Amino acid sequence: TLKENSERLNRCEQNTVDVTQKIYDLSSEVRSQVDGVSVRVDRVERELEYLENKIPSLPNIEMEQALLEQEIKAEELDQLKKKDRIKLDNGTQSSLKIVKREGDTYGSWFKDPSEGSAKVYFLSGLRNNTLLEYVNLKRFTEGSTTRPAKAIELPFDWQGTGHVVYNGFLYYHKADTPNQILKVDLVNGTVVDSTLLPGAGRLPVYGLNLNTYMDLAVDELGLWVIHADPDYGGNLVITKLDKWTLAVEYTWDTLCKSRDAEGAFLICGTLYVVYNTRYGGRSAIQCLYDIHDTIHSNESPVLFFPKRYTSHSSLYYHPKDKQLYAWDDGYQTIYKVETRRNDQVPVESG
Repeated sequence: TLKENSERLNRCEQNTVDVTQKIYDLSSEVRSQVDGVSVRVDRVERELEYLENKIPSLPNIEMEQALLEQEIKAEELDQLKKKDRIKLDNGTQSSLKIVKREGDTYGSWFKDPSEGSAKVYFLSGLRNNTLLEYVNLKRFTEGSTTRPAKAIELPFDWQGTGHVVYNGFLYYHKADTPNQILKVDLVNGTVVDSTLLPGAGRLPVYGLNLNTYMDLAVDELGLWVIHADPDYGGNLVITKLDKWTLAVEYTWDTLCKSRDAEGAFLICGTLYVVYNTRYGGRSAIQCLYDIHDTIHSNESPVLFFPKRYTSHSSLYYHPKDKQLYAWDDGYQTIYKVETRRNDQVPVESG
């Protein structure tokens, strides 16, 4: 009927209103949520922009780090330009002291250059696993029977004479390996780290010391390894190592020949190579290599060692004592290194 049709129409209109209201309410809720998300996105974008302005990007960080490293190196270079240039005594015996004669013809002895250490270490022979530790130089010189040296048994034999002790750790070439360096804690005699030195072990480091393939050294800048590279004409190569991890920091190819060399040492990043003859003679420093290029071989005269016995099997520079600890045909010898700054006239030892 007409009345029923009218009621259905009214109900339909009411349902339409209800649906429209629900849609409107839902739309309002969605719009409110979207607006809220938009506000949060805007806030996040502003915060990111703020952080980007406050924190430089990775390339900027790398650039700033590189600039900082350059500034540090420039300052270091400025200091090294004023560093000492050595001058050994040219004949008198005042700079030469024979401490004692003990052990084999070949060997090494030295002090730990770390701060506050006075201990002396003695490694006799070209291959062994027993290191002797003395509390100080006086005890080593006296050879006291009441307080004998402490014998430390190493976990592996050493090879050659190129060892050092630094901060209570012994660094040495492990025997029967071409180029493995061990770091041993002398408190408990255990290996705490090791590394294989790239390029080393194929050629004796010195032509007059055929049993040493890697010569470790310590100077004011840290821990080094000297070795010879047949791919570089047999010239000496110096590698800077991280004393804690043994990681290679940098390597320099030098112009110093291994032929007729008997030993070498470093002072403030400068390599001093000692030469002799195969028939024995007077040792002399005839080649220098400065990693900072502030000292040149052609500017320095040949520096002769005082007359002594035959040939050095090891030379160790102590950066605190300013002395060389040498093993000379079984004689433990000390050379006093006299120095002057580069902007002053070098003087003779005496």
